Amino acid sequence: MSKENKTNAMRKLDSMKIPYKEYYYSDAVAGVEVAQALGENPEQVFKTLVTVGKSGANYVFLVPVAEELDLKKAAASVGEKSIAMIKSKELLPLTGYIHGGCSPIGMKKFFRTTIHNSAQNFDTIFCSGGKIGFQIQISLDDLSKVIKFTLDDIIK
Repeated sequence: MSKENKTNAMRKLDSMKIPYKEYYYSDAVAGVEVAQALGENPEQVFKTLVTVGKSGANYVFLVPVAEELDLKKAAASVGEKSIAMIKSKELLPLTGYIHGGCSPIGMKKFFRTTIHNSAQNFDTIFCSGGKIGFQIQISLDDLSKVIKFTLDDIIK
């Protein structure tokens, strides 16, 4: 893939010499459809969700695509009284990514990140590569070299 076609997430991984695999798909919108398009287990494909806490702080959560973020568990995992999903229109100015193409890697600034603890059941996980139609496959060990995260039970 040419350098111009790389996303911020891919450029960040490349600059740190962190190994990953990139995948491209079309005609998939929902997370489960992305997993199907990739021919992968939906439990191994994670969606990136950006939230705001009662304190005003933003948080990032990664959950398997077929699952739903439990806002109470998520709030407890980051020590907030409550959290809510941010509005779609706030996503681009805050993260540099659009809805459906938000990667936990390469955001405009780093936000505290929690990944559902089922991720540790896999050698690698898939997450957005930073654009709709782009996915990256990476190990948690390698992901931990580029972003800090905790693992917790954050799904319904």
